[in-house]
Amino acid sequence: MDFELSKAQADRFDSDGFLLVDRIVDDSAVDRAVARYEPLFRGEFETGVRPDEVNWQEGRDSPELARQICCGWKADRVIATVVFRADIGRACARLGGWPGARVHVDNVLWKPPGTRPLAFHQDSAYLGWIDPPEMISCWIALDDTTAEGGTLEHVRGSHHWARDSKPASHFHGPSDYRSAMEAAAKAEPVDPEVVPVVVPRGGGAFHHGWAWHGSGFNRSANPRRSLVVHCISSEARFSGDASNTGIAPIYRRYQRHGDLAMDENYFPILWTESGYRTAFLDDYMRQGLALAA
Repeated sequence: MDFELSKAQADRFDSDGFLLVDRIVDDSAVDRAVARYEPLFRGEFETGVRPDEVNWQEGRDSPELARQICCGWKADRVIATVVFRADIGRACARLGGWPGARVHVDNVLWKPPGTRPLAFHQDSAYLGWIDPPEMISCWIALDDTTAEGGTLEHVRGSHHWARDSKPASHFHGPSDYRSAMEAAAKAEPVDPEVVPVVVPRGGGAFHHGWAWHGSGFNRSANPRRSLVVHCISSEARFSGDASNTGIAPIYRRYQRHGDLAMDENYFPILWTESGYRTAFLDDYMRQGLALAA
């Protein structure tokens, strides 16, 4: 299937800072991605390349914590068959008002029953090392979601709030996972409207980089797996600011000396208005489809 946003959906996104969608990818894409979760979190990386961030691994980390891997596409070509979709890049570019979109990172997320929250945060607070520090994210549910199942939560209109928040200091497993958002709402001052993402598998949501979001305890009997594609502008560059705040120490390693351009080997371009797309993506996806067959 080829996903495309309507003007009404784009207008709703501009107003709310997020957009819920019942269908982004089909069931076969969901099935392929889900089959890779257990191997990835056991530390089995199909390409032989370790992802940039492995925030949970079997046998190493508490089973109470949500599982997260960042840049799973580098470790697994089957995961890449979703992450590298041109239609997702096109949707993110149009929502961001960009001429095109490239991948910043992906998130491979898994919240088994009973696992703890992920703190509310604003993605763009982590992007001081990118110019412009703007992001649009596509969050894809790989299981049917419920409000009590630890699904993603957005705060309506919060992308219009102050943009001076700091990266979450306790991201994985805080008991008071909404505290930073509630402090920001009090400073506005507004009464925050929290909206859970309740969609069938294959659906999901797009959200603005400055929209507050997080997720609570999984109090259901079912897992909540999701795959997130975080996009930045195709014209984004490394910032001249050498600050090592947030995740900059992880991803500035890909900056060439004396050059602010972002290397497409590590930040590939998914879609542009001109039709350009990073050359290796389609072959990499074909390899992933062959592996999953």
